[in-house]
Amino acid sequence: MEEVVPKRVAGPSCGRGRCRSRGQRRPQAWEISDSEGEGATAREVGTQVSSTVREHRAASKALRADQVLSRLTVCVDPAVLEHAGSDILMEALGSLGCECRIEPQHQSRSLQWSVARPDPAPSSVPLEARAENEQEQLLLLDPQEFLQSAMQLTQITGPPCSTPWLSPDSSTRPRLAVIGLDAYLCSQKTWPLKKSKDPHANVAISWSEVEEALVLLQLQANLDVLLVASWQELSQYVCAFTKALSQRPSKQYRDSLAFSFCTAGHWASGQQVTKEGSGLRGVWWRQIRQFNRVSSAVADAVVTAFPSPRLLQQALLDCSTEQERLSLLADLPVKVHRGRQPRRVGPDISRRICVFLTTTNPDLLLDLSS
Repeated sequence: MEEVVPKRVAGPSCGRGRCRSRGQRRPQAWEISDSEGEGATAREVGTQVSSTVREHRAASKALRADQVLSRLTVCVDPAVLEHAGSDILMEALGSLGCECRIEPQHQSRSLQWSVARPDPAPSSVPLEARAENEQEQLLLLDPQEFLQSAMQLTQITGPPCSTPWLSPDSSTRPRLAVIGLDAYLCSQKTWPLKKSKDPHANVAISWSEVEEALVLLQLQANLDVLLVASWQELSQYVCAFTKALSQRPSKQYRDSLAFSFCTAGHWASGQQVTKEGSGLRGVWWRQIRQFNRVSSAVADAVVTAFPSPRLLQQALLDCSTEQERLSLLADLPVKVHRGRQPRRVGPDISRRICVFLTTTNPDLLLDLSS
């Protein structure tokens, strides 16, 4: 009996040990591997990092000085406008870009700053950096009004008196501004301190007594007193103070970050260092650039001569005298553009870098000119 051997029918889809006839599909095979789990975890981490980056960008944008300045309001008491130089102050406030309102205040002749909360407020911004309902107050005083109250603090006899400019109902502690006190004291040789039976009884006031009153106000009542000569000088101070308030939230947010000086992530602008050590020279170059009055060309000269801080530290230890150690980098040539005179690092920068790498005193001042 003859054995029948089945023949294999060759088709167009046969090859490399696999054979499929037309119209047939290979069944799906689901394979579970660790790489897919790792991919999902990586995607989740990437999403979290992107979300964190977006929150930081939103917070930085909301706390920028120009954004805070647009939400800042300066309320001016109507009594301030009664002075002849108030138009200088109002013109200066109008040029800042903040909102200026004329409203009656709790204390007459005062200015009050308030910052509104950003809407919507970024969730990553801490409460101390949001500047929500934060208020500052500046109280304007005439020289005679200031002296009448301040001189009572310097009286040796009698019970201690309370500070008249502090209101128990308000939590805001004002700053005081006295306009023209110096000119007033120069024009008044004697000034009546208090009523007396003798109408000619006057008490002379010296600058030492005024300075004593200023110190007592600062120590006992925590009050800062600004002495300005004119409304122009007062306007300059008010503008500078307003700009400082607009910069405060961003600085507080930056300081609230853990290790705000450390850069991390692909969005950071710091020098990236790989595991193999690539980028360490760039870190060393940036560290040299952190010294005051050190240009990029000077940092290039130092890094070219000593590619790492360890090599420079070893060269400093090999110096025989202190003078040789301090002037080790002074004669290093610095590359300059064509047509300019050749430059060198110089003794000042050489001394500061040397002291930075060799001193054991953490309180030592590196820059003598600062």
